[in-house]
Amino acid sequence: MFVRSITQLIRDGFGKEGTALILYGPRQAGKTTLVKGLMEQFPDSVSFTGDDLYTQSLLAQHELEHLKRVVGSAKIIFIDEAQRIEHIGLTLKLLIDHLPVTVIASGSSSFELADRLSEPLTGRARTFHLYPLSWKELSEKYRMTSPDTALEEMLRYGMYPRVHTLESNQEKEEYLYSYLNQYLYRDLLEFEQIKKPKKVVDLLVLLAHQIGKEVAVSELSKSLGLSQKTVESYLDILEKMFVLVNIRGFSRNLRKEVTKTSRYYFADIGLRNALVRSFVPLSLRSDTGDLFKNWFVMERIKRAGNQRRFTDFYFWRTYDQHEIDLVEDIDGTLTGFECKWSSKARVKVPKDWSEAYPGAGFEVVTQANWATWLE
Repeated sequence: MFVRSITQLIRDGFGKEGTALILYGPRQAGKTTLVKGLMEQFPDSVSFTGDDLYTQSLLAQHELEHLKRVVGSAKIIFIDEAQRIEHIGLTLKLLIDHLPVTVIASGSSSFELADRLSEPLTGRARTFHLYPLSWKELSEKYRMTSPDTALEEMLRYGMYPRVHTLESNQEKEEYLYSYLNQYLYRDLLEFEQIKKPKKVVDLLVLLAHQIGKEVAVSELSKSLGLSQKTVESYLDILEKMFVLVNIRGFSRNLRKEVTKTSRYYFADIGLRNALVRSFVPLSLRSDTGDLFKNWFVMERIKRAGNQRRFTDFYFWRTYDQHEIDLVEDIDGTLTGFECKWSSKARVKVPKDWSEAYPGAGFEVVTQANWATWLE
């Protein structure tokens, strides 16, 4: 079992009456395992899952006396996949307003869950995100392994907890293919806004071949035979499902800085490789640099979230092609990261960057030093 970095943060919220803890993250990232592990320390707890039809009916009834009977004497209430329960926000509000309880609700679709919680729980909820494993959470497993071997494993098979409990490469590949079919494709079918699920899969495959590159919605629209509005809607849903992460262009000072395009990264690189049906060794790939960039960007996002450091993430590029892969803005302090797979790559800080933002940091990340930035 892996120790998750946000465990103590969530544990600190247990026992605080009138509190709702909301845990977002993709399916199979470890949300249920984390919360149920904590609940073992509290015998007066009860759990439900929104995947169960009976639970959906049980918790959709907004009558206080009925809810009292449902939860009994429990002080800790956990509702998994809460977005599947109609008007769940009203249910949670009734519970925390009238009972001496702490409620933990988890969801794999922030689009649905946030919408159902927004008004009833305004100012009443603490929100956490749990992505697949971070390097820091996984590093103990590879303590006796060389960094190159560990990186090879992560860039090929991603960071889902289940992947790192399986022994053979075949088992890992089968798990990731199964994830696509059992979770991702099934969840897409349940979104009313998605009229053509097959087109969403085609969109993901297109993006899988463009990771870390700027994406024009107009080009995606032409390739898919869909309107730009529909493509934008699908991209937004995939972000809310924790499949994709959208990084926008950064600009404060220069007119020639690019700001109106996006770069999309996959929340887990293993799923990206499953989409393109390729798990071959890094030495045989032409996309190793892109995989490394995607993986590092996500690791920095996880790191910030796990440390509760509120950080804005961007890329930076000028129209004359000077660029930085990742820019982090923490309370106005800027740091740029340029990802290069080869440790022999010679990279200089772009002149326009250093002149426009003289106090900003700049780091080159390679296969030789990546761990330095993930502690």
